Amino acid sequence: MNIAADVLSILLAFAAAGAGFPKALDKGSAPAQLRDHLKVRAGLVPLIGLAEIAAAVGLAIGVFWRPLGIAAAIGLVLVFVGAVAYHGRAGDYADPKARGGATGPIVLGLTATATIVTLSLSL
Repeated sequence: MNIAADVLSILLAFAAAGAGFPKALDKGSAPAQLRDHLKVRAGLVPLIGLAEIAAAVGLAIGVFWRPLGIAAAIGLVLVFVGAVAYHGRAGDYADPKARGGATGPIVLGLTATATIVTLSLSL
């Protein structure tokens, strides 16, 4: 179970960091899409990015100290639940053209949940 926990932690850390840095730095199309399409308040976008970066760091350290990895993965689940709620409010799951992009938070939320389980079992 240790190898699965480590692999999931590192993959999720890369995904969280990759998603977090553009939001934290307000660069690229992701922050603009959050503000324009999902109607996320402008001040909240960098905070979401910082939460994702913090989770990425926590997951990386969690390879060596499991409780921090579990806490980081729980934080990411909460971030992704919020993302699913915003996509739902924007009607992305009913729109076939937008549905593909809106499934990312669901997949990553499920991956974060699997990470929590594997990290917990490897304690």
